[in-house]
Amino acid sequence: MTHRTRSELERDNAKVQRTWAKRAASYDKCIGFFERNVFGTEHRVWACQRTSGKTLEIAVGTGLNLPHYPSDVSLTGMDLSPEMLEIARERALSLGLDVELVQGDAHQLDFGDNEFDTVLATYSLCNIPDPQRAVAEMKRTLRRDGKLILVDHIRSTVKPILWAQKAIELVTSRLEGEHMTRRPLRYVEAQGFEILEQQRMRAGIVERLLARPTTGSSRSGAKCQPSVSV
Repeated sequence: MTHRTRSELERDNAKVQRTWAKRAASYDKCIGFFERNVFGTEHRVWACQRTSGKTLEIAVGTGLNLPHYPSDVSLTGMDLSPEMLEIARERALSLGLDVELVQGDAHQLDFGDNEFDTVLATYSLCNIPDPQRAVAEMKRTLRRDGKLILVDHIRSTVKPILWAQKAIELVTSRLEGEHMTRRPLRYVEAQGFEILEQQRMRAGIVERLLARPTTGSSRSGAKCQPSVSV
């Protein structure tokens, strides 16, 4: 897990921005297809209903999670793409939600240490150029008793599906910065989080994590729910 240099991050961020500038208008339709037919539609609710207090959503995108947050959450949504944020603002307005939406870089969050009670990201670390650095920033901004909540598509536990993912990734990682086989759990453990919940499902393609920042072994005292492959 090696960090990219600042110049490499700027280059890779620019590639991601170009991708989302082109795809922002069609994103909801595209991700909706995959959630209905591959990932499952229940994961956004699972993630958002576990948030509390002052909450930061990394890569808020078009705001698809906005309808699922508890009403008492104070939400800030951050994204690299101004085009995606504009759609999120329209969605927040239509829902009558008071949400702060800001442009920013997940590798260098413009927030203070220990600022948030919850940090959440869904289907995002697959596309962030340096996920290790991003998770480190998530930890920095979390309070000691805070919660990290992640949902992402990952490498399948079924070999034929994994081979297909790797083949697709050869193209998407170069053209769009999209990775099919990353495992966010590794980055979370490397940053010393304690894993409170971990579920893997849909032939191992989707993983849900609930963790809290702590020191020592990231598995110490973990209360993981059993992994499930269907």
